[in-house]
Amino acid sequence: MRLDKFISHVLNLTRSEAKTLLRKGEIQVNSSVVRKGDFQINPESDEITYRGGTLEYEEKVYLLLHKPKGYLSSHRGGVHPSVMNLLSGFEKHKLFIAGRLDADSEGLLLLTNDGELAHRLTSPKYRIPKKYHVQVEGVFEDSDISLFREGMDLTDGRGNSYRTLPAKLEIISKNEARITIFEGKFHQIKRMCSAAGKVVTRLVRTEIGPLKLGNLKPGSFRKLNPEEIEILKKECT
Repeated sequence: MRLDKFISHVLNLTRSEAKTLLRKGEIQVNSSVVRKGDFQINPESDEITYRGGTLEYEEKVYLLLHKPKGYLSSHRGGVHPSVMNLLSGFEKHKLFIAGRLDADSEGLLLLTNDGELAHRLTSPKYRIPKKYHVQVEGVFEDSDISLFREGMDLTDGRGNSYRTLPAKLEIISKNEARITIFEGKFHQIKRMCSAAGKVVTRLVRTEIGPLKLGNLKPGSFRKLNPEEIEILKKECT
């Protein structure tokens, strides 16, 4: 790989900005200053340093974001800003949003340039569980548990009918519950609750498969660690 391409990718710079660093002698390869952008390196075996720190090349990126209310799960904003505005430093990565959330919903989003994994996380074929904390206007009844478990006949945003996969409802209080689904139809949680006579007032996704939101603050994100990535990939096979 060309050295200027490597620097541009790792430091989120334009190719011109990367070449400027090289001309200034700020980049070292295996402890030697290199000033030429077309210098060939092996990202896996060569040590590239910048201002005393080692630069690591990541071909695949996996980010866990706590989406706040009022952001769109899209690459471009509209009435609301895009969640991409919260991911400073990853503008050059072509990230997929694995499992979108409505603008007024909150919680866990996974963003990655691993397109195959993003597809498997959202495909009903792989039945990856997604857990939500839900507050509603209305009252959850014990009878709702079987209603969710048996699946419901709903319509999507285009008027097409479908039957949901069995879902799990855990009642916390009369107007609060945890709901686990294994697919991701348009406004599915809201539509299921509506079919059960409730109106969702707050919706927070807390888990996708083995990934948990934990104590990550709204608007913050973190990289998945290697162990989390390995577990996630195993669950999606």
